[in-house]
Amino acid sequence: MKWRLVVRPRAETDLRDARNWYESQRAGLGAEFLAEIDATIQVLIRDPQRHPVYYRGFRRVLARRFPYKLFYRLEDDRIIMFRILHVRRDHPRLLRPGN
Repeated sequence: MKWRLVVRPRAETDLRDARNWYESQRAGLGAEFLAEIDATIQVLIRDPQRHPVYYRGFRRVLARRFPYKLFYRLEDDRIIMFRILHVRRDHPRLLRPGN
């Protein structure tokens, strides 16, 4: 099956905020963060069913180099990316509707 990635606005905001924070720590680190997240997404697209349901229907995949989790759901032929969160964030609260 060919999977189609759909990135929700909250995930885009999470990604932008994290990238800006890393860039503020060291020039170029934000770009390295984005490259790592892109690599993680490419692995995910190849086999999104590999990761079990983690919480309330959400699956997650962990980035290797940076401490981030990507939360997604599968619907038909789509991978819907809901959030990209630091591992220390309150995932249950942030995965509720409206967050």
